[in-house]
Amino acid sequence: MSTVSVADARNHFSDVIDRSKTEAVFIERRGHRAAVVVSPERYEQMLEALEDAEDDTAFDEAMAEEGPNIPWAQVKADLGWV
Repeated sequence: MSTVSVADARNHFSDVIDRSKTEAVFIERRGHRAAVVVSPERYEQMLEALEDAEDDTAFDEAMAEEGPNIPWAQVKADLGWV
């Protein structure tokens, strides 16, 4: 990861984009992180990881729910898969 100021990012935006292919580039405004530039590939990987984590959480929550179990044969019949 690297960090550049807003002014440097503005003046060398092409370099920031090139650098983002190999690492995240944080852009600081007045000493505080204001943005981050990442490659499209890395962004897609991050979105997929987030979706996987959300799916895991939803599965865990569903498994923790109380209630009767429904036999698989009944689920298939209800969905018209039989």
